[in-house]
Amino acid sequence: MKTNKMILAVMLSAVSYIQVAAQGFRKESFPEDSYSPVTNVNRGSYPRVLSDNSVMFRVNAPKAQSVQIDLCGTKYDMQKSDGDMWTVTTKPQVPGFHYYFLIVDGVSVSDPASQTFYGCSRWSSAIEIPEAGMDDFEVQDLPHGEVRTVHYYSKVDESWRPLMVYTPAGYNENNQAYPVVYIQHGGGEDHRGWMEQGRTAQIMDNLIAAGKAVPMIIVSSNSNVRSRNGGFGGGYSWQGMQSFRSELIDNVIPFVEKNYRVKKDRKYRAMCGLSMGGGQSFYIGLRDPEVFANVGVFSTGMFGGIAGASNFDLETEVPGMMTDTKNFNQQFDVFFLSCGEQDPRIEYTRNIVKKMHDGGVEVLFNSYPGDHEWQVWRKSLHEFAQYLFK
Repeated sequence: MKTNKMILAVMLSAVSYIQVAAQGFRKESFPEDSYSPVTNVNRGSYPRVLSDNSVMFRVNAPKAQSVQIDLCGTKYDMQKSDGDMWTVTTKPQVPGFHYYFLIVDGVSVSDPASQTFYGCSRWSSAIEIPEAGMDDFEVQDLPHGEVRTVHYYSKVDESWRPLMVYTPAGYNENNQAYPVVYIQHGGGEDHRGWMEQGRTAQIMDNLIAAGKAVPMIIVSSNSNVRSRNGGFGGGYSWQGMQSFRSELIDNVIPFVEKNYRVKKDRKYRAMCGLSMGGGQSFYIGLRDPEVFANVGVFSTGMFGGIAGASNFDLETEVPGMMTDTKNFNQQFDVFFLSCGEQDPRIEYTRNIVKKMHDGGVEVLFNSYPGDHEWQVWRKSLHEFAQYLFK
């Protein structure tokens, strides 16, 4: 029965796509000051963002008994009207990038009117709501770098694995070596997250062109790696990081240094990441100072705010941080933490930063409006990049 429902949902989605596409050829009227977000397929009519940042959805599903929109975990019941059309308007949304799904007769599917992105451990639809004053997240008329997908052989996973690599404008025209940032995604995402949802290329192009950041290479790897000898590359513990630590240090970095013109000194390497990737950056970056001199930790839950996180002891997790603080500080040029102000992790992060400051640890910290979401992480990269390699 569940299989039949899923087949029905897919068929309805296909019908919806065809009918919505056909509707694009006839003139429609929309609420004043509303717009079609860039995340729509071919900038189609729906979903549609209204002037107060609420979102109007319209789905053609003539055989469905019920249709819902699941937007950032909030479910909205759609009402059938105008023949076969189901419609609903959400409450106003904060600016940024928001995953969503259609739920057709109880089956969650991607919306064929939206582009799809790998997030929430599946292919997801999304709404992009721009934020005023954040032009650095948009494509502008200036020199652009490139994002390439390449593959390396992993001796940990014993397979070929992908990397996405940003090279700055001018890389192909000169012979200079560049500093490099190894940037990590969160749980339920992969190497595509930072380059697609995170807008890494747009952020770096704009910062570099404005002289706010030095030209650098950024490498986004898939940290969902499982060792053939057992052990998964996740978990908020030093032991839980070992598979990915080996993947990064023994496989990814050597591949990058062989195939790209990068500076190989530790002072010209940085590691950063969001959520799960923030935990990886904390442990691997701070416990391997011979590899990294710059570390950024965005919205990690290991300090608290998520299930299983409690009684985090800085000295136990990073030996020497609190007992040999002078030496710890000398090892790192940049140590930066960030979190969203509406994220359940925020108070725990502020408390740990206070402990660091009270103990003399030289750590930079900032928070931004938002929950556990991409707009916060884009701003985190935007700030972190401006501190690096200067």
